[in-house]
Amino acid sequence: MKTSWRSASLVAGAAAVLALTTACGQDGGAAGTSQNVGATAAPGDVGDLGTGTGTSAGAGTGAGGAPGNAPEPAGKLSVSPNAEIGALVTDGAGRTLYRFDADTAKPPKTTCENDCATAWPPVAANDAIAGEGIDEDLLGEVTRPDGTKQLTIGGWPAYRYAKDTAAGDVKGQGVGKKWYALAADGKKAKAEPAAGLSTREDPKLGEIVVDGNGMTVYRFLKDEAWPKPVSACTGACLEKWPVVAPVRANDTEGVEKKGLMSFTRPDGAAQQTVDCWPIYTFARDKKPGDTNGQGVGGTWYAVKPDGKPVGAPKK
Repeated sequence: MKTSWRSASLVAGAAAVLALTTACGQDGGAAGTSQNVGATAAPGDVGDLGTGTGTSAGAGTGAGGAPGNAPEPAGKLSVSPNAEIGALVTDGAGRTLYRFDADTAKPPKTTCENDCATAWPPVAANDAIAGEGIDEDLLGEVTRPDGTKQLTIGGWPAYRYAKDTAAGDVKGQGVGKKWYALAADGKKAKAEPAAGLSTREDPKLGEIVVDGNGMTVYRFLKDEAWPKPVSACTGACLEKWPVVAPVRANDTEGVEKKGLMSFTRPDGAAQQTVDCWPIYTFARDKKPGDTNGQGVGGTWYAVKPDGKPVGAPKK
């Protein structure tokens, strides 16, 4: 195996939610044979599930002319970010690499053969190069039952997924609850927890505040902020407009810290504010990026980083 590398560190952290109360206006925290990826044989359902019990090895010619029974070379490995999965290892062509729970790392052992290897082509150990973010000491190889050498990362045999047809695809993530994208240390890739509050650039609304799940945050014009936060959304209103739970000031990104605090509602629940204004999400926003609550009833508006409502009519 040829190796050359530059070291890079991956930072992972998790922030705990904590409710703190401060006065408005103050700065303070709130709360068989292998099949390569270019083969013409379609992956079977058995292989997708990763049982390794299939009988068909598949045939064809891999990318770059590699024979159908030989793993495709890895090329220069690198670490690529993925918002949902986290930092994961990709090959020289940008294809995601995976690990199989039925394999072992100590000692390295592959259990994916025949139909399984058609759906999950093993990555060849030869010519693997440690690129940015990859520690060459964690790269190794394991001899497959057919005698070919398969790349290992942190001891785990590495595979591609035949249904990943383009660089950046992660269609193999979680298949059969046994297949997962590889992190640089050989563990399963895992996304870092998002900040409790952060901002994103919306193509229509500009920079707006989102919660830890990336959901748009809103303000209710009937609420009050001074001299203390007061929510006018109660009862059935809360079913459509769930309150944002308190977060710590150091668990935010891009949101102004002044007036960033939590308060206790009359029902005893704690709610986060931005610039002392109570904030909410909208039940009809189903995924990050949705802004279905914008302008509802002429009283609900997305929130700017300074707490002001986006697009609200001027008084």
